[in-house]
Amino acid sequence: MRNEAQTRRDLIDPAIFDRGWTNDLIKVEITPGGTDIVNGKPVRRKGRSDYLLCLPSPKGGAPMPVAILEAKKEGSHASLGLHQALTYAKRFNVSFAYSSNGELFCEYAEDTKLISDPKPLSEFPTPADLHDRFENIRKLDLENSEAQAVFARYKGGESTRYYFQDAAIRAVIEKIAHGDNRALLCLATGTGKTFVAKQLLYKFAQAKQVKKALFLVDRDELRTQAITHLQSVFGDDAREVTTSSPNLNARVLIASYQTLNIRNEDSEPQFWRENFPPNTFSHIIIDECHRSAWNKWSIVLTDNPNAVQIGLTATPRRFKKMDETEDGKITAHNVQYFGEPVYEYSISQGQEDGYLAACEVIHRFVDLDAVTITKEEIKERSSHYIGSREKPKDDDLDDEYQAQKYEVKLLLDDRIDAMCQDFFDLLIQNGGAHQKTIIFCAGDNHALMVSNRLNNLYNQWCKLNGTTPKEFYAFRCTAKADADAKTTIPELKGSNESHFIACTVELLSTGVDIPNLKNVVFFKYVKSPISFYQMVGRGTRTGEPRGSKMMFRIFDYTNATRLFGEDFISAKPGESKDKTSSGEPPEKRKIIQIDKHEFTIEVQDNGCSILCDEDGKEVLVPYEEYKQRLAEKISETLNSIDELRQTWIVSSVRKDFLNQLPGGEGAVRLVRKLEDEEECDLYDIIAQLGFGAAPKSREERSGAFKLWHKSWLRQFPEPARKVLLGIAGQFAQGGIEELETKHLFDAKEVKKYGGLKVLLNIPNYQPSQIIEETKLRLLA
Repeated sequence: MRNEAQTRRDLIDPAIFDRGWTNDLIKVEITPGGTDIVNGKPVRRKGRSDYLLCLPSPKGGAPMPVAILEAKKEGSHASLGLHQALTYAKRFNVSFAYSSNGELFCEYAEDTKLISDPKPLSEFPTPADLHDRFENIRKLDLENSEAQAVFARYKGGESTRYYFQDAAIRAVIEKIAHGDNRALLCLATGTGKTFVAKQLLYKFAQAKQVKKALFLVDRDELRTQAITHLQSVFGDDAREVTTSSPNLNARVLIASYQTLNIRNEDSEPQFWRENFPPNTFSHIIIDECHRSAWNKWSIVLTDNPNAVQIGLTATPRRFKKMDETEDGKITAHNVQYFGEPVYEYSISQGQEDGYLAACEVIHRFVDLDAVTITKEEIKERSSHYIGSREKPKDDDLDDEYQAQKYEVKLLLDDRIDAMCQDFFDLLIQNGGAHQKTIIFCAGDNHALMVSNRLNNLYNQWCKLNGTTPKEFYAFRCTAKADADAKTTIPELKGSNESHFIACTVELLSTGVDIPNLKNVVFFKYVKSPISFYQMVGRGTRTGEPRGSKMMFRIFDYTNATRLFGEDFISAKPGESKDKTSSGEPPEKRKIIQIDKHEFTIEVQDNGCSILCDEDGKEVLVPYEEYKQRLAEKISETLNSIDELRQTWIVSSVRKDFLNQLPGGEGAVRLVRKLEDEEECDLYDIIAQLGFGAAPKSREERSGAFKLWHKSWLRQFPEPARKVLLGIAGQFAQGGIEELETKHLFDAKEVKKYGGLKVLLNIPNYQPSQIIEETKLRLLA
């Protein structure tokens, strides 16, 4: 009976080749699948879809993905891989999903909406079959000039893009080819929206559809990033718009709202009117299109009604009520104007694939936040105006203050001290003091006070531990900060010797890429899911070099993480908004500060949670419940630890098993990380969760192999025994997957004793049999 790899090679490949699926029409997409840290170095895991089948380009361009085919070992039920194929089909934006055991295949397609009965592989659809069905499903003529952009090759080659970026780009092109000039893409922060924008424009340009394009952003940092990306594609034909030089001769313009003079406070966008007459642009891409919903950038769209208009966002905003004005419809409702997102890729999907770092949430609770502080209580305590020692007057005090007003209208020294002390203690317990961290504070004064408290705590800690303090440990990084953010932000991103904890309000919530950020901390109350997701997005990057950071932590003191999975629903334009929610104090009110030693405050542990995907929605699952779910699924799937061992030694069977677990393989790896058992193979984590076995490190198993299996090893010649011991040493380095690489016999401790050649000379044994038995004995 053939295993999965042999089934592909011997049965599926020849059969589908006979049906017209030549090598150029078959892609294998490789995803990171998460990252392990082994001996201090990042080791990337790889996940794969067995076959991504593509339609040929009618004019010699790149083939276009149309179907997923999942291969299973010979003898499996033909539909066994169909559920996995269906999951991939949605993410890859293809219309057909197939599963095959080498003899039969099953299909699920967008036109039938049914799972077919098993059929012989000799009847597998040809490229021509799927071409016709695809055109009918998507109502698209692939020969039409409007569709040619989908076949344009990527600037820099296929390897430059990730599968979900390709899926998103194809989804936009398909919608435009239908004659609709508006499209919305929703891609999680950190997944490369600017890359998608430049490749979209490049593909449209290759199809000779771009006359003049505009890429519109609302932050200087995003504009700088966009210029770099677009000039790598269009060279000098991509230019920045400045007030001194609109660069009207360039084919692609990059501009901010501020430069175009279309901000809310401007009564007339004079610069825009003077330089960009109606219908100047054939293509317009608006980055972070949710973020300026109340401003006047709609003039860019209304002045160019015939242009292809594409909105990019991590958070598609919906509104409770609709503003009936035309301007309101355009600026206040992404979905109303652009339509439903043509493609979505969430944080949880990115984490599962390994393109985004996994997330652990540590919940904290400040007991004072459960009570209300009254005007009378403030008057009884030592209080004053911020920045002065003058006692507050009755007219400047609210009747009562609740948690959402703390540190905005009412600065509480005791609360700030307690939260800073608690967080610093947790920081020391979870990786040490020197971790890149962003703390979101309620206002500028709050950020300043938090940075001062943390610097004092850090210096005291250094003195106690005999350590020389590093410079600028904690610092305020806000729009009003004394220090220049243009200096401090690069230090936060790049320096390993300074600027570890940034205390901010809004400045670092968007547009700043900090790949090695380890912690996101909420000291402020957050109401907006949009703002929350942008803040969390600061931590999702997987490090620099990419893949060197497996996870990050959220320390949540204000229950901000309740917003995971919330719909992005806001009030309509013009409805009143509480200014305190943005961290800005209300007008005509002075900020009151209550001195130290006026309140006794306790910060309580509310447990930790893991971010999971359930039915396409992001939810937080308490960590203990998360482990329980894993344990239950393991017990349901396997009957014994011996069955686990047999499952574990066959790569394809092991991966099938891991894919069935809640959260997949990444869930088990995250448990290993959180349980501080990274020296163990995942086998030991599974054995502990499912069967209560005491975990052993890879080093322990490798060392025990020689002692426990002396009698088995003695049957082999001395060189072969040394080769097998060298292979056991490789297990100590990287676990079971280290014994399945094509470079196993090139490892120094294996090669010096003859490697594969020695095993080939052992009578009555195939090397594959010996390796399989070695795996079993390493896990015994």
